[in-house]
Amino acid sequence: MGKGFVKNKRKVGLALAGGGPFGAIYEIGALMALEESIEGLDLNDLDCYVGVSAGSFLAAALANGIPAAEIYRLFIEGGQAQGALTPELFMRPAFAEYGRRARTVPAIATRAAWNYLRRPLARGPLDAFAALGRAIPTGVFDNQAIHAYLETVFSRPGQTNDFRRLRRRLYLVATDLDTGEAVSFGRKGHDAVPISRAVQASAALPGLFPPVQIDGRHYVDGALRKTLHASEALDDGMRLVLCVNPLVPFDAKLAAARGRGPQGHLVEGGLPMVLSQTFRAVIHSRMAAGLSKYRTQYPGRDVVLFQPERDDGEIFFTNIFSYATRQRVCEHAYERTRRDLAKRAKELAPILARHGMRLRHDVLADPHRRLPIDFRRRARGGALARAASQLQGTLAELRRHIAAA
Repeated sequence: MGKGFVKNKRKVGLALAGGGPFGAIYEIGALMALEESIEGLDLNDLDCYVGVSAGSFLAAALANGIPAAEIYRLFIEGGQAQGALTPELFMRPAFAEYGRRARTVPAIATRAAWNYLRRPLARGPLDAFAALGRAIPTGVFDNQAIHAYLETVFSRPGQTNDFRRLRRRLYLVATDLDTGEAVSFGRKGHDAVPISRAVQASAALPGLFPPVQIDGRHYVDGALRKTLHASEALDDGMRLVLCVNPLVPFDAKLAAARGRGPQGHLVEGGLPMVLSQTFRAVIHSRMAAGLSKYRTQYPGRDVVLFQPERDDGEIFFTNIFSYATRQRVCEHAYERTRRDLAKRAKELAPILARHGMRLRHDVLADPHRRLPIDFRRRARGGALARAASQLQGTLAELRRHIAAA
């Protein structure tokens, strides 16, 4: 290690926001760039992990000791290595919910018709049959498959589906549907629930997935309250919290001016484009407000955010429903995060140094680096890791000299 670089006992946390399958894909690429480019950062050896919605999948996997490279191989490449999940698990129809709601239709319709016939002038037919809304399914897709899959993954040797048996703190945030309050699974009083079930609850986006019942309460997506919930780590005394947020509102005007997006207006993309931009704007403004409060509520702490640029059309207009597209998005996130680290090097250097880390400038300067990366060569704390790092830097320098010759 270089002069002045001392590895100490730090209190470092990771907070991952949501964003559906796309959010998880972006975060995988960003996390791989961070771990590769920051010396002293081991994503499986942090003190605290916080996950919300799609971020809960990755937080739970990392806290369980599953390397980012393994998650990449399964999620992006579709391999068979142990990891988090495949995006197809998000898309299974909620047949059980459809059937349960369908069975209520005859009784509700009969009661509504009877009420209308008794007093036809008191209420119109639409008022009388408004109760039929109770028969509408609460979710389109079945998130039970997500719980079942993760339960299997976290039951393998060396991993656990029990918050209380983890070596590191893990908090997965969901929203209590009946009170609107945020609940942090993993904290005392909420740590008996299986990790897989907590992930299912945290990612239960209303309308897409049915609420998840746990101990008689119903829970939905944790992002309804906050975007990041980084305060969960700060409340536990973390001195540095690394945050990844995959969703930002798209600045079409800026993108067009820089030649990075289509000419025209987002409204031309129809309702999906309008809803996407609206959702991104709401959660991003809320996150910015939260980060601003952290500076006054937690003095002396460092909170570092990584997210896409607002004129990044590659991110905003992507189609993630093919493996080829998913791999491209993940690689794009990896490369953009590397550029972000290099661009903010002067800002980040003193922050990282306070926590026993530093940027690996040889890695950031290497234009040939691509995904996937094999992090097994960076065995924790071993001489092999240091030797491999030095060799990698030497090879990068050699490539640059050859290219310049």
